[in-house]
Amino acid sequence: MKNKFLGMLFFMLAFIFRAYCQEPDITSLSLEECIDIGLKNNLDLQRSELNLVGNEADLLEAKGQRLPSLSASTSSRYNWGRSINPVTNLFETRRIGNINLSANSSMTVYSGGQVTNSIQQAKTELRKGEFDLKATKNNITLNIINLFVNVVFAKEQLEVAKSQLEITSNQLKRTRKLVEVGSLPLSNQLDLEAQNATSEMELTNAENNLRLAKLDLSQAIQVPFQKDFGVAVPDLNAEDYWIATDNVEEAYQIAENNMPEIKSAELAVESAGYGLKVAKGNFYPSLGLGGNIFSNYVDQPDGFGDSAPFGTQVENNLSQAVGLNLNIPIFSNFRNKAGVQRARVQKQLAEVQEQEARNLLRQDIETAYTNATGALKTYQSSRKQVAALEEAFRMAQKQFEVGVINAVDFQVSQNNLFKAQADMLQAKYEYIFSVKVLDFYLGNPLTL
Repeated sequence: MKNKFLGMLFFMLAFIFRAYCQEPDITSLSLEECIDIGLKNNLDLQRSELNLVGNEADLLEAKGQRLPSLSASTSSRYNWGRSINPVTNLFETRRIGNINLSANSSMTVYSGGQVTNSIQQAKTELRKGEFDLKATKNNITLNIINLFVNVVFAKEQLEVAKSQLEITSNQLKRTRKLVEVGSLPLSNQLDLEAQNATSEMELTNAENNLRLAKLDLSQAIQVPFQKDFGVAVPDLNAEDYWIATDNVEEAYQIAENNMPEIKSAELAVESAGYGLKVAKGNFYPSLGLGGNIFSNYVDQPDGFGDSAPFGTQVENNLSQAVGLNLNIPIFSNFRNKAGVQRARVQKQLAEVQEQEARNLLRQDIETAYTNATGALKTYQSSRKQVAALEEAFRMAQKQFEVGVINAVDFQVSQNNLFKAQADMLQAKYEYIFSVKVLDFYLGNPLTL
């Protein structure tokens, strides 16, 4: 009994531990966790999945048009007063009850290719829906990467602002002591106090920017925002990323063959083509095959004074029929002609949308390549500028401490360094994200 109890306790603890481990830590989410949560919670993705289920139902319905339909019906009625007795076929004044039984079946033999083309159109729409689902997933993933990078960028900006405030605060403390002993004029202290207030404001702005970046990310992955929401900051070095190709046309050709948006646009044109064939099918004759079985029961006596049993009457009254139905369209008040015209316009619209999708893809690739190359050059220049300004600030700090320069010159040097560091960070993350956008179009993994 004791071993059984310990076994159950161990099982419960293991279950709780596993459930706990499966819950992501929202205080330190990795990029992969953000993407997984975002894909799971995104309503656009759920809508695309439901649309795909609807496309499957449309295909099932279209395939069903090749099969015969079958229905059965029954009815019962009573007549009072003068009416024909269906047994004696004479007019009588009495209550007559009867039960009718019937079954009907019909199928389309030929309809101008409408059934076949409807099936092909439904298949095409299903394939299009699958590519639409992939495109939705890709767009969600790319947006989450962008917002994740924004959070990392905001965190680094916050660290820079903290560092600047720390430097200013330390210089202010030192200057106050020197002013108290008369080694420095009060104006130096006042200038540094103004600079310190500016640094505090910049720190506050950086904190707000980080909070907004986190808010955007949490809303994108549909997680209720909390103060402790955060991400696990990866070690992102711009030197670890490189532009996969410098040939934009080559990148476009690869993306054109891989991107689901293009496949979806191509299938939309194909689907509209089948729709046009369906509309043209209305001008052709249609041939249908139908069959019917009928029987009934009447609660009246026959000519011999007896009422036959239900089963006997049903068997004796059984009748069957089979026939062909040929429908030849001659004039349909221009409905068929208008239908073909609308279908042709729909195909032309799909062709325009396909070309629009290709143009948009080319523009996005050109923009991503231009952004990546521009950001890389800016980053490389900013690194040199930051290195030079760091040395200049180090010298200015020493000169300020020995009284060679005043507080204003010190502030100028510090502000120049702060701005250069901010520009370098911005260029760094613009470059990283632009490279990932190019990787996305080239079919490379969307990871940092």
